[in-house]
Amino acid sequence: MSADFFETLRPGERIVVRFRLAGQSPALHDGGAAAASRGPHLSDVIGNFVSLDDTGVVIKTRSGPVTVSRDDVTHAKRVPPPPPRRRAARER
Repeated sequence: MSADFFETLRPGERIVVRFRLAGQSPALHDGGAAAASRGPHLSDVIGNFVSLDDTGVVIKTRSGPVTVSRDDVTHAKRVPPPPPRRRAARER
């Protein structure tokens, strides 16, 4: 990921961000086996870019705004708009 990726975003652009979960980094000395037993150490957030400051990026998701520390981000990219939501069976 380019260091200035977030600088090129406009508010409202849809992105996905992969980030490290706090306190759950993989152990390097055991090939990651201990990390696997502790569960996932990465997570993703997808939504619309809101803002950026020195410490984090704010993303508006379906369930509300999420702030991810810039230091925890491992990958980020633009994604296409979500597909249209399907109508409920009784609305058809």
